[in-house]
Amino acid sequence: MRWWLVVASLWLLLGLTIADAQTGHWNQDSGTRMQKRKRDGQGRQQARGGRLRPMKIRLIPGPSIPVEPKENHGNTLFLNSYKNVQEQHSTYNVIPVPNDTDEDVTQAEIQRILWREEEEHREEEERLRKKDEARKKKRKQRKEQEEIQRKIVEERRKEEEEALKLQLKKEEEEWRKQEERRREEEERRIEEEEDRRKREKAEREAREKERELEEERRKQEEILREELLALMEAEEKHREEEDEQKGWGKQEEERWRWEEDTEREARENQRELEEERRKQEERLREKLLELVEEEEEKYQEILEEEEEVWLRGDVFQMPPKEPEEPERLPTPIAKPPTSTDELEELQELEEIETDVEEAVEVEEEDEEREVLVVDRGSLPPGCDFSDVTVTCDNAKLLYFPPLAIPELKSLSLEGNSISSIPAGAFNGIPNLEWINLKKNKLTSAGIDAKAFKGLKNLRRLYLDGNHLEAVPIDLPSTLQELKINENRLKIINDHSFRGLSTLVILELEGNLLSEGNVAPLAFAPLIQLSYLRMGRNHFRTIPQGLPMSLLELYLENNLIEEISETVFNQTHSLNVISLRHNRLDESRIAPMAWINHRNLESIDLSHNDLYLVPSYLPMSLVHLVLVGNKIERVPGYVFAHMDPGIEYLYLSYNKLDGEGIEPESFFGSYNSMVELCLDHNQLVSVPSGINEMTNLHFLRLNNNNIRSIPEEGICDPNLSGDSTLVAVRLENNYIDPKKISPSAFSCVRSSSSVVLKPQKTK
Repeated sequence: MRWWLVVASLWLLLGLTIADAQTGHWNQDSGTRMQKRKRDGQGRQQARGGRLRPMKIRLIPGPSIPVEPKENHGNTLFLNSYKNVQEQHSTYNVIPVPNDTDEDVTQAEIQRILWREEEEHREEEERLRKKDEARKKKRKQRKEQEEIQRKIVEERRKEEEEALKLQLKKEEEEWRKQEERRREEEERRIEEEEDRRKREKAEREAREKERELEEERRKQEEILREELLALMEAEEKHREEEDEQKGWGKQEEERWRWEEDTEREARENQRELEEERRKQEERLREKLLELVEEEEEKYQEILEEEEEVWLRGDVFQMPPKEPEEPERLPTPIAKPPTSTDELEELQELEEIETDVEEAVEVEEEDEEREVLVVDRGSLPPGCDFSDVTVTCDNAKLLYFPPLAIPELKSLSLEGNSISSIPAGAFNGIPNLEWINLKKNKLTSAGIDAKAFKGLKNLRRLYLDGNHLEAVPIDLPSTLQELKINENRLKIINDHSFRGLSTLVILELEGNLLSEGNVAPLAFAPLIQLSYLRMGRNHFRTIPQGLPMSLLELYLENNLIEEISETVFNQTHSLNVISLRHNRLDESRIAPMAWINHRNLESIDLSHNDLYLVPSYLPMSLVHLVLVGNKIERVPGYVFAHMDPGIEYLYLSYNKLDGEGIEPESFFGSYNSMVELCLDHNQLVSVPSGINEMTNLHFLRLNNNNIRSIPEEGICDPNLSGDSTLVAVRLENNYIDPKKISPSAFSCVRSSSSVVLKPQKTK
């Protein structure tokens, strides 16, 4: 508004200056002008010289300048002073006033204009004040809203922090529980390993004692042979002496007496040796029986601890142990001969036995490679060379041994401290087919990238029990079996198995693998892989991208919680799946996950979190293991869609009770079921439908709460044909054997195959 003030001031100065200069002239001619004006009727008159006459001006308040409410404006205007105009902080309009003031504009009208302008000025100030108050009120409301919003955000942030803390605490608790479970499993594994070592030690001691007894027997036989030879020499000398002497009759009598005495002494020696042999055999039998009893007790304890059921149809058995040498008793000690004919027969028998032993040794040499150590000086201490195999197990080697044996096929370096494999380690042994590097200290950085590159015939490579964090690169393309169990593998990328198109067996158990560090295309190069083991890792879901050629998949002891619909879409050849010791429940198994698989015959879901027997099982399923779950019910018709039908069903160690098995639970398996295990549950009666199973061989109902056996509960007398039931176990129930009908087990082939004792007391 300052420009308005400047304009008004200029107009005021101009008006005052003109007024002061012409005041006198206007006063002289005022009467004449007014008269002439009235006469002419004009509002404006001209001077004599033709110029316009200046007109009088009036100052009236113009638009007010906004000021602070605290300042006080006066109500009186001083029109004669420009200084007072500036002090009022107001602008004034210059209004030309005609000279005829008495007719056009009066003082009262000017006063009214001033009052009106003053009133407008007050209204404007009031409007501005209200506007300012409204703005302050809005600003205050905005601040209050911002404060409320800030408080809400702060509370929300605190709630999120609390929720995050709770989640972190839960995850930490879960992690601790997992660590405890893993530690317990490790301790149990260590205990089992210790028990196994003790058993092996006891077996070795027994074999050692057996060898000692065998050696003692051989020594006794050797002593006996020496005595027999001495006896033969003495008899020969005696004959020579008899020939030289005369009187053959007397000598013949003495010879017969001597032979009788010799025979008597030989019988006494034989009796003593036979008695000693019997005592030795008796002691050995007692020791063997003690060892067998101890082994049976330990084995029974292990079975009770693990709560596992292994029957004939269980394809998920542990790997078979190496065949042990049969316990051999000492061979009987031969009786001493009593005559020359017997000595000759003994010599012939010894020659025959020698020939037989030589023939057996030749056969054993054909079947097994005889250990012949050659060129031992070129091998490190503790190594043996046999045929085309070098064995350096537990030889305390720190470095890879330099070998130059081109014909070598197999190399075993298990149980050493080798930490690296240089680039030229296999230059002298290029024809290797099998390498065993288990239980060393190999690291991924210690294996040169070109270490295995020159091995064109390598078929099997064992790297278990090392410190590897990744799969070695550039492995030979001829490899058929690769084992990297019990290492520290924590990543498998798209190039880990590049070029291994002939690999058939792959084992990666006991590592740090999970679905997050296994690339979806990691198994793509393995176009012939049939056998895959990835147990004891950290998988929460089944890995993606499994090979199409896969036949057997083992994922025990992981954290798997679900089976999606697409995970087995490409593996149509799968025959065996083992998912024991995971976290599966029936609601997390997708309905279409495997129901249409026509080759999937065996599934192990033992030791999970199942409450029901899963529905939508594969149509081709033959073998199902559900041991150690929380199963409370077998739904009706759950096996009805299977073709040809389930044969082996293991439901031991669950929570099945009297209402858990419906009349239709086993529908569809009446003609196919071979083994049915329902032991260690809470059954109060024999489940319905068992008597209709025409092909059942083994039935386990022990360790339940069964109190009676109906006459037709197990055997249906109306069924024709030969009975197939071989064994029935019903011990540890509440059954009174005296109250069982004689025909209750009529379909069992042998009454001795029905186990009823012991029973629980009421």
